[in-house]
Amino acid sequence: MLRVATLSSVLALMASVAMAEEIKVGVSPGEHAEIMEDVAKVAAPMGLDIDVVEFSDYVIPNTALADGDIEANSFQHVPYLDNQMKDRGFELVVVGNTITTPMGIYSDKIEDLATLEDGAKVAIPNDPTNGGRALLLLQDLGLVTLAEGTGLVPSPLDVQDNPKGLKFLELDAALHRAAFFIYDETYPRRAF
Repeated sequence: MLRVATLSSVLALMASVAMAEEIKVGVSPGEHAEIMEDVAKVAAPMGLDIDVVEFSDYVIPNTALADGDIEANSFQHVPYLDNQMKDRGFELVVVGNTITTPMGIYSDKIEDLATLEDGAKVAIPNDPTNGGRALLLLQDLGLVTLAEGTGLVPSPLDVQDNPKGLKFLELDAALHRAAFFIYDETYPRRAF
């Protein structure tokens, strides 16, 4: 059902972006690329050729859109876009919605977070919105307490209570498909 809703949103987006016969849409690898490939198949019989352009860096799709190299992109949630527009001066608008991949924690060795050792290294995305999502998840799991009023973009500096003494490593999200992970052996997953 989500995929159908997303296809509908993206087709509406495509119709509103351009009446051209071909448009270029920037996506991140994985779910966003797979969905856009399906959208391209649905759009083709309607006379719209969608050229799906994959980017492995999460800043370049917005730069390419702002520069006119692509006509649309589909890879990010609104808080990430808002942050990019504020930080980089992009003048972009949301014309449709896409998926937001849920965030979770995965491990090759730890089966229960209760066994997480004190001082474990936790890698989180280095962009404010997704790093914030990772910290909010850790707070929801009772592993940290964040300062009041941090909203959706807390940083490791906003951690007020850290009973396990977790050490945060802020990494470029493109370096790992997981949203964040417990560096020693566990990792959460997400997309932009």
